[in-house]
Amino acid sequence: MHKFWTTVFIIFFPIFLFSQTEIESLLDKLDETINNSAQYRAKKESEITKLNELLKYTSTNIQKFEIYGKLYGEYRFYQSDSALSYARKSLRIANQLKDLEKINTAKLNLASIMETLGMYKEATEILNKINIESTPELKGSYFGVNSSLYLSMSFYAASEEEKNKYVTIRKQYSDSILSFYPVQSKSHLFTQSNRLIDSGKYTKNLDLLLNYFPKMSDNDTDQAVVAYLISQTYQRKKDYEQEKKWLIISAISDLRLEKKEYISLRALAYLLYKEGDIDRAYKYIKRSLEDALFCNARLRTFEISRMMPIINEAYEKQNETNRKQLVLFLVSASILALILLVILILLFKQMKKLAKAKREISIANKQFLVLNQDLKIFNEKLNETNTTLKEANLVKEIYIGHYLDQCSTYISKLDGYRRKLNIILSSGKTKELAQVIKSKEFIEEELKEFHNNFDKTFLSLFPNFIEEFKSLLTDSEDIKLKAGELMNTELRIFALIRLGITDSVKISEFLRYSLSTIYNYRTKLRNKAVGPRDEFESNVMRIGTNK
Repeated sequence: MHKFWTTVFIIFFPIFLFSQTEIESLLDKLDETINNSAQYRAKKESEITKLNELLKYTSTNIQKFEIYGKLYGEYRFYQSDSALSYARKSLRIANQLKDLEKINTAKLNLASIMETLGMYKEATEILNKINIESTPELKGSYFGVNSSLYLSMSFYAASEEEKNKYVTIRKQYSDSILSFYPVQSKSHLFTQSNRLIDSGKYTKNLDLLLNYFPKMSDNDTDQAVVAYLISQTYQRKKDYEQEKKWLIISAISDLRLEKKEYISLRALAYLLYKEGDIDRAYKYIKRSLEDALFCNARLRTFEISRMMPIINEAYEKQNETNRKQLVLFLVSASILALILLVILILLFKQMKKLAKAKREISIANKQFLVLNQDLKIFNEKLNETNTTLKEANLVKEIYIGHYLDQCSTYISKLDGYRRKLNIILSSGKTKELAQVIKSKEFIEEELKEFHNNFDKTFLSLFPNFIEEFKSLLTDSEDIKLKAGELMNTELRIFALIRLGITDSVKISEFLRYSLSTIYNYRTKLRNKAVGPRDEFESNVMRIGTNK
């Protein structure tokens, strides 16, 4: 069972949705038509003005009769009093012409407008005095005016008996219309349609009217009538959406042709009122009343006056409800605005605190960056010191080892030298002993070996010293090594500086050169420095440190 209703919903929901969309579109078009009423009125007044201007230049009664008839047609559903005036003028001209057809035509027009004005007695008297047999070509109009008159009289009959009498008479005239007019005529169509509605043959009536409606032009004054008959058929079938649709179509046609005497808009207003669309219902019933009063259509004014208080009361209630809702909304909005204001104030204060905290953090960050930079410099210096210490320790370790080894070697050599001297002395070779003692060969050999050991030890610590040292000079051609040499005097001087021995006195003592010689070598090479001279020896101190 659940699946069945789901299937039904899926099938019919799109149809319902499309129907609602179509209705809303038509209602929007109707609202647009109402808003453009001044444009349609101007067009109507223009047509009337043209006819009145034409009347000024008309001299014959026949021409006047024709123009009066056209003016009657323009005013027929626009302004009943003016239509009544021109119907009477037509009748006077017709009497002057003594043309029986024109006289009866004028009388039928006069009776028809009197029905609109609610002058049923006067209309009946005029119709009763017409000898229609004298103008058989007007029988159709005669039957139509009588049918319409007795229909209106049946609506406002004082008793059920009178109502039934008027309905019977009206049916007789309807039968006459069907007999007189051909099947294809409008009068036959309208009468047949009313007959089908009264007999409950709604489907047949819809087939008749829905096939006929598309053939009508938008300027056809009867288009609204056909649309209204279709709406009434759907009302009897209880298809209220279709009823509403065709009432809207009928109302649009009435308003575009500037007809003031109509039913559709009033009926639509009541239907919308029942559906709860009070705003539109009030707008449409108000417009209907304005048009009925303008037209002086007493029957329509009476019908609207019965409905107006009901819709007006609902409209006032809705306005009161809307007013209360608006007051509630304004109060709620004011409270929310107050709460929002408090929140904004608190937020502003919080933002000020946050801004202050950010400034403090920014200052702290700057101080931290300065400290961090200082720490970085300190770490670099510390690393440099550690590297220097490591190098110094390494140098110390290596040179202490070499020093101990050299000392041990020297002790052995001195002991050998002592034994040699002792042997010479014991053998009494005094002259030979004196020569050995005076000779510098031993010292020179030992000094040469000492330098060689120094060079080996230093280059083992700084294998790239010579290349890096040369890179610090603009001209490295002076640094030339002899065959078998590891380093020369210049290199040894700056090797000692690299080891931290910067005092020229100590360097001269170490290398056994004069102080002036050491000074000259240092000055000479400093003058050939690639960069600033004052930084030359500092750069030498960085050799082997990757800096």
